[in-house]
Amino acid sequence: MNTAMKLSGFALGLAAVFGAAYGVGQVAGPVTPTAESRHDGAEEAGHGTGADSAHGTDSEHGAGHGTDSEHGAGHGTEGPHLPAGLLVSDRGYTLTPVAAPAGEFAFRVLGPDGRPVTAYDVAHDKRMHLIVARRDLSGFRHVHPDLGSDGTWRVASPLDGPGVWRAFADFTPTGGEPLTLGVDVTVPGPLTARPLPAPAASTTVDGYTVTLAGDPQPGRTTELTLTVSRDGVPVTDLEPYLGAYGHLVALRQGDLAYLHVHPEGAPGDGRTPPGPAVRFLAEVPSAGAYRLYLDFKHGGTVRTAEFTVVAGTAAATAAPTPSAPAPTGTATHGEPGHGHN
Repeated sequence: MNTAMKLSGFALGLAAVFGAAYGVGQVAGPVTPTAESRHDGAEEAGHGTGADSAHGTDSEHGAGHGTDSEHGAGHGTEGPHLPAGLLVSDRGYTLTPVAAPAGEFAFRVLGPDGRPVTAYDVAHDKRMHLIVARRDLSGFRHVHPDLGSDGTWRVASPLDGPGVWRAFADFTPTGGEPLTLGVDVTVPGPLTARPLPAPAASTTVDGYTVTLAGDPQPGRTTELTLTVSRDGVPVTDLEPYLGAYGHLVALRQGDLAYLHVHPEGAPGDGRTPPGPAVRFLAEVPSAGAYRLYLDFKHGGTVRTAEFTVVAGTAAATAAPTPSAPAPTGTATHGEPGHGHN
């Protein structure tokens, strides 16, 4: 029983809700999908009905309208366009976490007929890209689950520590359009919120320095250039990873609107050098603060460099609050350790 959802007030409501919820405390209960509500004053739609001690049970969700998995631009059949990742259901497809053993994360995508989808197109060398981020943006993982014959995707749990996490499934069902669906999952335990790090032009990860150039503007396509060096020497031999020299995910503070963009050019096209600069064309949907996560591969290891950027004047309200510092980047030694299967 799919119920249409329009989320015109979603971002403002979630910014307030999750800003108040994240503090020093305890997250109680099992790992489970988290109930989310609309905040436009008209109706509510649940994103989960509870779970056992693993990762939740199957549930029915509302159908939404219009996202674009590559650039975050919606193109639904009615209502305002939405960035990707804000809907648990879209175009008849629903993301549903399912029960799994401890240490594993499992989910299905239900199709318009209500049955698990088992046929997916390969996009960027994989049939499924699962991205998870904690609601305060202090944790991030990009992994690639394995698909079972029953339509269940399984992977070693990327949910690293207590908190409310947003799980994004980025995929293309065979015969359908690219989609990014999102659902909240709670990991119980002691919780200390981390503030969003201040904007900076460079960050370091595992001895690499990554520098960001570009000024994102709401509603406009902007070139963002990320340049990789090591010990002051430009890295000119970046390795292809998932068909590119870099992958960039952007998440908007508050509602975690999702943008997954890929660089201009491709390895082996005769015109794209393997570093040190990787260029992206991206369009942020609104003013605000965003966290950028760049995956790049060098020396057989995938690493993630993280940045905070602001777009427009509204981002001035997103200044960090005093708390424990958040890491500026994550090193992942080898593809298996990064969770890219």
